Amino acid sequence: MLAAMLAAMLASSCGMLSTTVEAPPEPVPSAPAAPAARGATIERGIARWQAASWSDLPGWQADALVHAWPALLASCTKPAPGWGEACAGARRLAKADEPSVRGWLQSTLVPWRIESDDGRDTGLATGYFEPLVEASRARRGNYTVPLHAAPADLATRKPWYTRAEIDTLPAARNALKGREIAYVADPLDALMLQVQGSGRLRLVDERDASGQPKLIRAAFAGHNDRPYQSVARWLVDRGAFTLEQASWPAIRQWARDNPKDVSQMLAANPRYVFFREEALPDASVGPLGAQGVPLTPGRSIAVDKRSVPYGTPVWLDTTEPQAWSPTPPPARPLQRLVLAQDTGSAITGAVRADYFWGWGDGAEDRAGRMKQPLRMWVLWPRGQAVPTN
Repeated sequence: MLAAMLAAMLASSCGMLSTTVEAPPEPVPSAPAAPAARGATIERGIARWQAASWSDLPGWQADALVHAWPALLASCTKPAPGWGEACAGARRLAKADEPSVRGWLQSTLVPWRIESDDGRDTGLATGYFEPLVEASRARRGNYTVPLHAAPADLATRKPWYTRAEIDTLPAARNALKGREIAYVADPLDALMLQVQGSGRLRLVDERDASGQPKLIRAAFAGHNDRPYQSVARWLVDRGAFTLEQASWPAIRQWARDNPKDVSQMLAANPRYVFFREEALPDASVGPLGAQGVPLTPGRSIAVDKRSVPYGTPVWLDTTEPQAWSPTPPPARPLQRLVLAQDTGSAITGAVRADYFWGWGDGAEDRAGRMKQPLRMWVLWPRGQAVPTN
């Protein structure tokens, strides 16, 4: 599971039933029309789904929907209840070009606008990414900050030592001795990996078959069962910057300007994340999200599963992130089809999405700056029951 970076930084941190789509006056229609009858509503967990039409989706005609098709097929390897028939049809689609994909979506699925149970249809979009960090297997030179595998007693000692105790107590250090996966040079890189929950490590002291630095993935393997405390909030409370200016680039700049205070800032967050090493034979494949399928840059989101089931296509209406400015230029729209394939501890609410920017150049900056107004629509197979939580 990947954590959501900016959302987490700013956060102060069943039995399956099904409900059939209802369109008055018939309480249980066998196959709602496309679009669903106006006024039809589905109550699901913390959310309310309101029937919509394709023309309600801002920018629907402008998106290259075919770019979301691989993510949809990935979700179909672990389909949500109600998706079996639709996924079978998707796999049978002979030619996955733009007209075919658009036609399949509009003939198979029905759009529903998401709102909270108090009727609000606007929420928050943030961004996350998979960090790419240089690391060393051995402690050497500047590479002194360890990334640890889980300690042997993690399951029996709850909560485990805090971040500050891990740095200072001999008992904590002894429990982690020999469990170092790799070392990074910057403690903020270690924090970034822990907040994200996983990342790519480029090993400076190992080579792959082509002679290039070897890439591995540090995947989430648990945490110390301590509450997450936002380092961004800690800095805002101390006047380092305003809440509107808070971003990962701003935190890094503060650390460069205040090197003697970095350890105090890190200690403000008692949560400590442990990793396991995973091979990365194909660098084009994203990390696994909570649905258990690889995430697709620009086409995967993390959601609150009480609102949207994993594997559901979602239409986003938000804007591109931009650097803070007292007079910002008009924001560019970000309107596209994505798949709900992940979650995060800070991703809570009916109209809430964390947008996966991928990895590599620019991903950290865009993810770190994203904090945008959001509207969402789910696309659900016509006539299929929607699982409750």
